[in-house]
Amino acid sequence: MSKVKYYYDSETLSYRKIERKKGRKLSIILLSIVGMFLSGFLLLILFLNLPYIETPKEKRIARELNNAELQLELINKKLDEATVILDEVAERDNNLYRVYFEATPIPEEQRKAGFGGVNRYKNLEGYDNSEMIIDAHKKLDILTKQIVVQSKSLDEIAQLAEEKEALLQAIPAIQPVNNEDLTRMASGYGYRSDPFTKARKMHWGMDFTAPRGTPVYASGDGKVTRADNSASGYGNHIRIDHGFGYESLYAHLYKYNVRKGNTVKRGDLIGFVGSTGRSEAPHLHYEVFKDKERINPINFYYGNLSPEEFDILLKKSQQENQSLD
Repeated sequence: MSKVKYYYDSETLSYRKIERKKGRKLSIILLSIVGMFLSGFLLLILFLNLPYIETPKEKRIARELNNAELQLELINKKLDEATVILDEVAERDNNLYRVYFEATPIPEEQRKAGFGGVNRYKNLEGYDNSEMIIDAHKKLDILTKQIVVQSKSLDEIAQLAEEKEALLQAIPAIQPVNNEDLTRMASGYGYRSDPFTKARKMHWGMDFTAPRGTPVYASGDGKVTRADNSASGYGNHIRIDHGFGYESLYAHLYKYNVRKGNTVKRGDLIGFVGSTGRSEAPHLHYEVFKDKERINPINFYYGNLSPEEFDILLKKSQQENQSLD
């Protein structure tokens, strides 16, 4: 039984019974229903958006994951850079050192062989960054294998070097013009713009720009086989036979300091920079041959350049500019 409530009527100075208005109860029920519906709707929205609401701990973990992903990308880039450097070492090893010592070049498939058979990276699958992580592991494994192969090859080369001192003295291993005498390294080995026709064509040597009369030195021990101007385009030029299949050529000279038949040692003065023959300006055009085939001279300057000087020379030689002959 509900309690009866009264209020004091100041006009009649008596207590009067509070009469409930009709429909009030129904309004309260309706308001309750609407309130419950709105509360349920708000709870539903909150529940649906719960995955997008981050706690401080989740934000910290997300930052750590983003940083880990960034570091993994940087590691992948460094692995790519290391692979490029190792490829350059491998190229020198195959085309220079192993050829010097008459050792069989190591096949590319042996240097860069992967790992067959069982899936070595199955435990790394199923994660958000699995592809990136597996790629890094693959690169690291292949790089490690390449280093092992290269290390064994260099051990072999070191042994051969002890037995072939004469070959080492014969290899054209120094820059034929001193760095302090250079105006600049004008053009390297590769496709360059011809100064006369402006056509793009193969430039088979390296051009060293220097004033007329700058000394030119023999890059290795050997015998002078030519010192004349009868070869088309080269002007006054010298050829030295170093033995073991190696030859070097020095073109566009101003004048000679040797003659055909002379024996020279590495570092001997053989001539002077000029601009004879098919030349646009004073410079030395220098070529190296192995078994009658032209090869890139940049691989031979280990005798008189520091690592920093060689790095600068390498970058300049790779620029595709205009040659001077």
